[in-house]
Amino acid sequence: MRISLFDLDLIILIIPALVTGLIISVTHAPLGREVLRRGIIFIDLAVAQIAGLAIVATGLWLPHASWIITQAIAISASLSIAAFFHLIEKRNTKEQEAIIGSTYILAASFVLVLLASDPRGGEDIQQILSGQILLVTWTTIGVLTPVYVIAGLTWILIPRLRKGFAFYAIFAIVITTSVQLVGVYVVFASLVFPALAVSQLDNRQSLAALYCGFLSIFLGLSCTLALDQPAGPMLVLSYAIVGILFRLNIYLNLKFAQ
Repeated sequence: MRISLFDLDLIILIIPALVTGLIISVTHAPLGREVLRRGIIFIDLAVAQIAGLAIVATGLWLPHASWIITQAIAISASLSIAAFFHLIEKRNTKEQEAIIGSTYILAASFVLVLLASDPRGGEDIQQILSGQILLVTWTTIGVLTPVYVIAGLTWILIPRLRKGFAFYAIFAIVITTSVQLVGVYVVFASLVFPALAVSQLDNRQSLAALYCGFLSIFLGLSCTLALDQPAGPMLVLSYAIVGILFRLNIYLNLKFAQ
């Protein structure tokens, strides 16, 4: 069943998801460029999967844990793996990406093992991977937005914290927050696709990456409603399509400018 984009009730319902997507686009754009510059593309997948693993394990082993305790465990796990990746960066840069990728595979496999006998395991896995952005509420946005604001202001106002362990710490906290809203796949797409799309630009790179992210969110959520498809996969496809179009447009402009 296809849903009309002009249904006022649905438009009101999707506004929190749209706001969430825009906040994530703004926050992830600079982090994605830094990830691309460092050549550690899979770090977002690894950190997001570790955060998801921590949340799943907490739900299974501490079923009555409060939201605050769950968040503390997830962030602690993400910061721990971030510290490990930073250590690898300093001591074994050549194998860093391979170790990051291996960490992602191990964490993903561990999640599958933990949820194998759980009747809701399939649903939980889907939520970790694809997220539930359409179910985000204003309360959730209000609680988590300060994390993005603090991370964004720190990134802009204290440039020296973009280096060393501080980068990994900021990255881990932001990704842990985002994966609970949009899932592992959208986290990766929102970080890497806009950054890759505008990587040929210099001083305009930041603004162009934001435009790419904004357009991807609008297109992805619109197609989700119009085609009655799951939001997570549609957002990933939207990021890919918009990213390719941006990349092609930039390439043609630069070629004709020569």
